[in-house]
Amino acid sequence: MKICILSRGPKLYSTMRIVEEAQKAGHEVDVVDPLKCWVNIATKRPRVHYKDTVLDDYDAVIPRIGNSVTFYGTAILRQFEMMGVFAANTSVAISRSRDKLRSLQILAKKGLGLPVTGFAHSTKMTNNLIDAVGGAPCVIKMLQGTQGKGVVLADNVKAAESVIDLLRGLNAHFLVQEFIEEAKGADIRCFVVGDKVIASMKRQGKEGEFRSNLHQGGTAEKVKISKEERRTAVEAAKAMGLNIAGVDILRSNNGPSIMEVNSSPGLEGIEKNAEINVGKLIIEFVEKAVKEKRSNRTRGEG
Repeated sequence: MKICILSRGPKLYSTMRIVEEAQKAGHEVDVVDPLKCWVNIATKRPRVHYKDTVLDDYDAVIPRIGNSVTFYGTAILRQFEMMGVFAANTSVAISRSRDKLRSLQILAKKGLGLPVTGFAHSTKMTNNLIDAVGGAPCVIKMLQGTQGKGVVLADNVKAAESVIDLLRGLNAHFLVQEFIEEAKGADIRCFVVGDKVIASMKRQGKEGEFRSNLHQGGTAEKVKISKEERRTAVEAAKAMGLNIAGVDILRSNNGPSIMEVNSSPGLEGIEKNAEINVGKLIIEFVEKAVKEKRSNRTRGEG
């Protein structure tokens, strides 16, 4: 099998681990920078061009597309899909999960647990937003933020109003969410592959920090999750249409509360803390999916 990994960072831990496990399994694998690809849209034979090469012989593509290049990266991935290449995560699913507002609306429609969340455009709605999430303290989150950046905990109403006024002045889009105090600055990262949670870890924010992201100085350890947490993570990934996902859950008094569904979850933290070979399981999932795709094609089903 020939595999393409769409990634701008060939030396990143996650990319290298997937390459390593693909090669161990006997597959040919290339790391392709999506920003160095180009496509001819008006053609009857969709192709992806990479520098001076035509990429037309892959069985599968594993996207590792960063947030900053979502638009172009998913456009290239979509071209591979048009060529009939199996995508470990589809362009539609990635775009859906990267839109924080849309993803929350989808999860809410599925009846999955979420923090109470408010969204509005007019500054006249500021107090309504704060009241809707239970008042202060509350979390104010920019829609464009990643890795815990662009997220503020407002301890009181005045502070919340000031942050909201500032963001309004910058014409920035944001959400206001209830602060789940009982989580105590910790969340659970559930790594989903296919229809299973293959690994999980508890991430704890450093002292005085409500954000648990490892990029913000948090720590992590292996954790056992409940059946409800496992079900919530799998259902969240399924709602987004993702085959590979990192689902971040808070343990609230009302049960699992989903914070985010990540379409390109990092492998380093989860592999080292959960002591699971995530890279190998991703390759095994891709192998099975490609085999099923070929079988369906032989039977004339796709």
